[in-house]
Amino acid sequence: MPQTGEQCLAFLEKAREAVSELSVAEDSERQMEQDCQRLEREIEAEQKQMADAVQATVKKRRQEISASYDAEINKAQDLLKKARVKREKAKSQGVKERIADETSELHAYNKELRERMKSSFRRGHVPSFCRTRIYYSLYFPRWAKEFLILLLFMTVLFVGLPWGIYLMLPQQKVLYLVGIYAGILLIPGGLYMTIGNHTKLQYMEILREGRQILDQIHANDRKIQVITSTIRKDRNEAIYNLEKFDDEIARLQQELNEVSARKKDVLHTFETVTKNILQDEIEHTYQEKLNGLKDQFEDVQSQLRDTSVRVKEGRLKIAEEYGSHLGREFLDPFKISDLSELVRQGRASSVSEAIEVYKNSDS
Repeated sequence: MPQTGEQCLAFLEKAREAVSELSVAEDSERQMEQDCQRLEREIEAEQKQMADAVQATVKKRRQEISASYDAEINKAQDLLKKARVKREKAKSQGVKERIADETSELHAYNKELRERMKSSFRRGHVPSFCRTRIYYSLYFPRWAKEFLILLLFMTVLFVGLPWGIYLMLPQQKVLYLVGIYAGILLIPGGLYMTIGNHTKLQYMEILREGRQILDQIHANDRKIQVITSTIRKDRNEAIYNLEKFDDEIARLQQELNEVSARKKDVLHTFETVTKNILQDEIEHTYQEKLNGLKDQFEDVQSQLRDTSVRVKEGRLKIAEEYGSHLGREFLDPFKISDLSELVRQGRASSVSEAIEVYKNSDS
């Protein structure tokens, strides 16, 4: 049955009101969704700030505790190190005294041998250089060290010296090198042979006696080295009277162990008890604001649920009651007002005619 103009206007008015109410509800829904998102971000930011505060405070307190005990541990370690150094010095001094005591006879014997050699050479009017280690190494070598000195002397004299002179010449020729070697053989070499022949021919008996004395000194030095090495390798420290140092080291080690154990216990207590107390105290300062934000979030979320239900119902109602007549394009309060105006002006007598006139007027 066709609608009258008044019925058409009433239908359009109801449609406009329904669409307007739905638009307002949709705007409220969008605003509430934004408010929920904002409150969620604020809650997350506050929770992060609270967690950061807990972490920073716990870290700082833990570091302060560790630093306090580490300072005491470092002091104890320094004292322990000094005590060990003192003990090592006392042991070294004891070893030196023991070596000096056990080798004193050999040193005295060597001193006596040197005095005997010195007296013998003086009585025979032998030059003093003839009783030196260098002289016996060059003319009466017997031991490895003396042969090494002789080899070094020969190398310097017949290799190093001529080549050094040769390389310093402005012009380098083989003939010059031969001349240098000839000069070395005649002058330093001749001097070496002259000294050896002169001293050996004139003081041979005394030189042989000196050789025997030096051999005995060498043997005594070997014995001294063996005794020294044996004493240094000896692990028995009882003879050095180190008990007081050992007692001090044991006491300091015990103190160090106690401080380390206390540090471990305090840190364990901190991690299991104090840390939780600090966390509760810090969280308490943030709890009031967090609770307020959460309450706001719950209120807005509850309102959002109710509004979403109204929006859903409004959409379904509009789709069922007005959508089939107006179509999606005209489910707009302003367009519906325009359609109503066309009906009032008598340009249309029904919704369909009003829509057709509206479309034709736009085109």
